[in-house]
Amino acid sequence: MNTQNKAQNALEDIKVSSKLKIATLWASFMFLYIYVDYFHLYMPGKIEDILAGKVFTFDISYVFLLIALIFVTIPALMIFLSVALPAKVNRRANIIIAAVYIPYTLFNLTGEAWVHMVFGAVVEVALLCLIIWYAWKWPSSLR
Repeated sequence: MNTQNKAQNALEDIKVSSKLKIATLWASFMFLYIYVDYFHLYMPGKIEDILAGKVFTFDISYVFLLIALIFVTIPALMIFLSVALPAKVNRRANIIIAAVYIPYTLFNLTGEAWVHMVFGAVVEVALLCLIIWYAWKWPSSLR
């Protein structure tokens, strides 16, 4: 009975698949991505700019909003696709899409960048680099 209690209470490291690791990294990326944009609204003058139809130097239009939604949709879908796609396609898609999002994330710092935005971008880039690393190191037996 004593050995049985020890076995039940022992911490156990479970082997987590590359797919699940990458999906959770995309989910973490999405939380930060959304919250950095949300906290941006608290910066003085940003609500007034939005009400005036401007974001940074861009006019708010249906095209702007569609492009913005596409840029949010891609990493949101990667959460699911990282689990659902076959390993070979999954690996390539994660490397390419994460690599494309690194300069996009850094572009979002142009203009007036407060410390919260820089911190968010640094963590987002670190998460994207981890996605690339895990996809790159994907076990060759699963490719």
